[in-house]
Amino acid sequence: MSLIRIDIDDDALRRVMALSKARTKKEAVNVALHFYAEQQERAARISRHFERAREWGAVGDAEARHEAEKRTR
Repeated sequence: MSLIRIDIDDDALRRVMALSKARTKKEAVNVALHFYAEQQERAARISRHFERAREWGAVGDAEARHEAEKRTR
């Protein structure tokens, strides 16, 4: 753990504490940091999967099916 002195947005901290049920400011900051890191890691994984699907042609196939469905309506 690192000891860091920073200014934190009081409203954002209050919201994180309320939403996460964190009992301390330290806990709330750690919850928010972990949540952010997990969200970014998840977004990166999804992006990699999407790129693989594009390479395999799955994205083009799906777009073609979507366009065909729109024309038949």
